[in-house]
Amino acid sequence: MKELGKAPKVVRHVVDVEEAGQRIDNFLLRVCKGVPKSHVYRILRSGEVRVNSKRVDQTYRLAERDEVRIPPIRMADPGTPAAIPAMEFDILYEDDAFLAINKPAGIAVHGGSGVSFGVIESLRRARPQAKLLELAHRLDRETSGILLVAKKRSALTALHDAFRDGGMDKRYFALVKGRWLNPLQHIKLALTKYLTESGERRVSVDPDGKAAHSIVELEARWPGYSLLGVRIKTGRTHQIRVHLASSGFPIAGDEKYGDFPLNKALRKEGLPRMFLHAHSLTLNHPLTGERLQIEAPLPEDLTGFVRRLDAQHPRDFDRAARNTDQDHARTV
Repeated sequence: MKELGKAPKVVRHVVDVEEAGQRIDNFLLRVCKGVPKSHVYRILRSGEVRVNSKRVDQTYRLAERDEVRIPPIRMADPGTPAAIPAMEFDILYEDDAFLAINKPAGIAVHGGSGVSFGVIESLRRARPQAKLLELAHRLDRETSGILLVAKKRSALTALHDAFRDGGMDKRYFALVKGRWLNPLQHIKLALTKYLTESGERRVSVDPDGKAAHSIVELEARWPGYSLLGVRIKTGRTHQIRVHLASSGFPIAGDEKYGDFPLNKALRKEGLPRMFLHAHSLTLNHPLTGERLQIEAPLPEDLTGFVRRLDAQHPRDFDRAARNTDQDHARTV
């Protein structure tokens, strides 16, 4: 794609193999630098954007050799300082097909809904030579851990298929309020999305919603708190947070579904954010099929709080220690 200049003019762009498969709205948001998101959707709705001389809606997926007509719209001046900061992140894995980063808490994966930029925009700014950088999935803004970004269209499609079809083994650590008792428990509660009166996106348990399945293992327990390992079989919005809160065990620090008075106290005690971290992802490589396991250890802000709990009270359950004892017993 040639850089779109400052002077408004019609641009006709022929889709190449790397661009094929993406939605027209995502394509326009990427190439129309400096154009407000609302304006991009307006020119789509009005029919000013044409694909092969025909009107399309925002869900249309581009095919190789499609000709996209972009109407005269004023782009950002290339000489204007970038509003989006160029940021690299902790790289856990990278090759020609995709990369895995360790996303810090507090940064959205993409801009929108009052957020001007996110991980993907900053990564693109840091790597202007990259032909393609697209999110393969999402993490909540407050959640830290493994995030996959595709570098080839074929890899993106394969990763999307794997997430949709259950080909990923995704595991999280969550610290919850309360004494979790079962060593292993399946939570199958259907979920539905809705908007609050203020326009905030929320999720609730709803028998008529979309099926959602989480598998929970007890990792450690203290008086009043439990550290859980959670494996998700489906990838619904806020799934872990709602499943645990609806089971009576809200995640510590969760400002949407948690215990709000407790969260306020926890901030004073050294937990600055929600204790939810995507620590492990096992998958087949999207192009070669090689089995990969990617790990992201707990960040210091969360391990520090665990050390604080250990200093206050002895653990009354520790799965790692119990497994070590069982292994030792088998050898004697």
